[in-house]
Amino acid sequence: MGQKVHPVGMRIGINRGWNSSWFGTKRNYASLLHQELRIREYLDTQFNGLGVSYVELAQNNNIVDLKIHTAKPGLIIGQQGAKIEELKEKLHSKFNLNFSIEVIEIRKPAIDAAIVADSIAKQLERRISYRRACKAAIEKAMEQGAKGIKISLGGRLNGVEIARSEFFTRGKIPLHTLRADIDYKNVRAQTTYGAIGIKVWVYHGEVFDRSAKKETSK
Repeated sequence: MGQKVHPVGMRIGINRGWNSSWFGTKRNYASLLHQELRIREYLDTQFNGLGVSYVELAQNNNIVDLKIHTAKPGLIIGQQGAKIEELKEKLHSKFNLNFSIEVIEIRKPAIDAAIVADSIAKQLERRISYRRACKAAIEKAMEQGAKGIKISLGGRLNGVEIARSEFFTRGKIPLHTLRADIDYKNVRAQTTYGAIGIKVWVYHGEVFDRSAKKETSK
């Protein structure tokens, strides 16, 4: 079962929680959902290449609280918080809501699946060898304390005529173990010879204490 479902969604309520927090009635649920999707889509365009792993979003009336988890907080905050204030003004003018933004630093980006996947995608788009990119990412992850990491790529690797898939792994990835803390992300690299799909699994260890479980998923 662990091989067929999303590793993060499978563990929500067990050792991780939701990235979104709001309540919608039958009347306004659809509008709130589409509003969140538009906000997240806009943030993706603003944070492209800035090392953002994920964004927590909490809505209450006309106030939206954002917690941005990133490996490069300085690029998002700007000098004396100038970029944050500029982002708040853009969001307010676009969505007519009040935004509160907090930036949280990821201290070990090499074991964050989203950042690793984005890094590999950027390297493939610059025509760097996929084997070199994946092996370097695995080495860094294991050095920074990952219990295991797996990277899967699919598409026209190195521009060959026939698409294929390859994977690289180190350590263990217990996908069937619910108490296992597994971070997962899939992205797409848009190369000159087509799209290449990238999937990254990072195993951080097992979570036994439910009271100390993660409040948010990565």
